[in-house]
Amino acid sequence: MKLYSHPLSGHSHRAHLFLSLIGIDADVLEVDLAAREHKSASFLALNPFGQLPVLEDGDVIISDSNAILVYLAKKYAPEGWLPEEPAAAAAVQRWLSVAAGEIAYGPCAARLVTLFGAKFDTEEVIARAHRILQLIDDHLVDRDWIAASRPTIADVALYSYIARAPEGNVDRSAYRNVTAWLERIEALPGFQPFQKSPVGTVEAA
Repeated sequence: MKLYSHPLSGHSHRAHLFLSLIGIDADVLEVDLAAREHKSASFLALNPFGQLPVLEDGDVIISDSNAILVYLAKKYAPEGWLPEEPAAAAAVQRWLSVAAGEIAYGPCAARLVTLFGAKFDTEEVIARAHRILQLIDDHLVDRDWIAASRPTIADVALYSYIARAPEGNVDRSAYRNVTAWLERIEALPGFQPFQKSPVGTVEAA
């Protein structure tokens, strides 16, 4: 199994983290974004969208980080990472949508500004980040995990960009429930940390 990835990509980290949590030793292949390797003909043959990550499992090619989580959960993970019961499965899907929406356009976007000079409205994306962090903090008032009574791929999908939110100048210190949740994920067997970058607030250094 191969994972085409980049160490500063939170989307890539989701896939790498889940592989590690379920004990799969995949070959992690770094794609050179600076050299635009992700736009090369060979990479576009894997993913015509030219985006990371991409999972290659024999003849099966999966792109999109959340799709990779679903595939791995269905094929390789112990029961519970993606529940079968309809309401529980729907709860996980709800938070995968948050990862692709509010997280991508909040803490992820804010980090892209400081890390790569992305042309987002800084105040707007930081405000979006705080809105979703407050919502998640409130959601975690009386629960340990995002979508179920145990960790699921919803927790994996949300973790990376929330963990590195300070790199986008998003202060996480007020969100105590979020902080405790991050610590629970980091205590899971097989946890794989997301590379830190020396940008943003002091907390991120």
